[in-house]
Amino acid sequence: MNKNGGLYIKEYGKKLPIKLIVSDDESDPGKAAAAVEKLIKVHKVDLMLSTHSTPLVIPSCVTAEKYKRYYHSTACLVPVWGGQKFKWSTMFFIDMPTFPDSLYKVMDVVPGKIKRPAMLMEDTLDGRGLGGVLSGGAEPAGYKLVVNEPWAVGAKDYSSQILKLIIADDESNAGKAGKAVERLIKLNKVDMLLGGFAAPFGVIPGCLAAEKFKRYYHTSLSLVPPWLEKNFKWSTLYFFDLEQAVSVPYQIWEKMPEIVRPKKPALLMEDTFDGRAFAGLFRAIGEKFGHKFVLDEPLAVGSKDYSAQIIKAKRLGVDSILIFTSDSDSVTFVRQMKEMNFSASYLHGWKGTWAGEFWDALDGGAQYILSDGFWSMDFPFEGAKELGERYYKDFGKYSVSVGATYALSQILFHAIEKAGTLDGAKVRQAVLSNKFKTVMGPVEYDDNGVALFTSTAHQWWDGKQRTIYPFDLAKWKTKLAPPWNER
Repeated sequence: MNKNGGLYIKEYGKKLPIKLIVSDDESDPGKAAAAVEKLIKVHKVDLMLSTHSTPLVIPSCVTAEKYKRYYHSTACLVPVWGGQKFKWSTMFFIDMPTFPDSLYKVMDVVPGKIKRPAMLMEDTLDGRGLGGVLSGGAEPAGYKLVVNEPWAVGAKDYSSQILKLIIADDESNAGKAGKAVERLIKLNKVDMLLGGFAAPFGVIPGCLAAEKFKRYYHTSLSLVPPWLEKNFKWSTLYFFDLEQAVSVPYQIWEKMPEIVRPKKPALLMEDTFDGRAFAGLFRAIGEKFGHKFVLDEPLAVGSKDYSAQIIKAKRLGVDSILIFTSDSDSVTFVRQMKEMNFSASYLHGWKGTWAGEFWDALDGGAQYILSDGFWSMDFPFEGAKELGERYYKDFGKYSVSVGATYALSQILFHAIEKAGTLDGAKVRQAVLSNKFKTVMGPVEYDDNGVALFTSTAHQWWDGKQRTIYPFDLAKWKTKLAPPWNER
């Protein structure tokens, strides 16, 4: 403008050059007023232009009012500025009542519909004012803010506004599990706990520690009856019903033609707490289906030689095996079956035969073998296929278990949103009071804090576990194994 002679002032009948004097208020309300006063008294400015944020604009306008010097400004909450009834200032800023509507209309047209917006406003006058207007307009616009929290100005750590997962290894040791949970609560100050594995080694000791400190523990992978015995008030459990799980092979057999249906089954369960629990129910449920085991023996954990059981099975003419062991023990058992040229047309494993490592270790020897499972990427539930594909991309193998732990996390995070707080008692109540949509399908907890999913069955074929149960979600038909030399 000065290149063209300046600004024409009618009072003087000519153009006058503009001189801009800049003063830094250092974003300090006290210094803002002093800066304006200095501009007026020392620099003799004719009028003043701008500044930024309500806490700075207001004291500047107050000072301008005092000296009757015009202040032309912006970037201040209009209701706050208007409440001062200034006569020597003007304000140019957004219309607060209509701003949320404009913002949410923009969000409406963003590709890939925004579903879970978060709002994080600095804990200042402007932050609180704008945050109040935006949060009030969210629900009418069809949005629910999953996070709505203030941010401390100048903080060095904003991790409290970010999901932070702290992992502690209980080493599958009951004593260490309780201590790990206690350490997470007392030292890491966690808001709540997620996970755990195996009732006696991780889950129950962990839940006992959580109960002691009244910290919510959202867990899975524990047999339900021993967990229920503890009458936990600060935990919830997501797992399958054991009777349903052990009935699966018998239901599969009933679908087979009578002529090929197993007649001489063997029950081989590892000699552990879980193994003994499974064995008792396999016998009881088997009798209800009309089956009795011709061979029923415990398996030693970590053994390098299962030839004694294999010789007995071969001598008794066993045609089917139900086995509960670790993955390494399952590999050892199947390898020795092949070495001793003993083949059962139906071999169904629990715990040890479902992982990709089982398939890899046997180099094709796992073909025809069945496993239990929790889930399948082929299930028709939202996100299931994508989760399975992501798992395969990351690890190069398929999983029939990851869906359960993923769903466990989904449930917790949705419950936190519904509770609107990180208070563990309220989050637990939200878990109990709602129905959740997950990659495992719909999930609903009972008053005892338990939600059940269906234990599945799969058959290894060309490196993937093909789902054969539940029947209504399965496309694969069980194939009976031929002798080893015909596989």
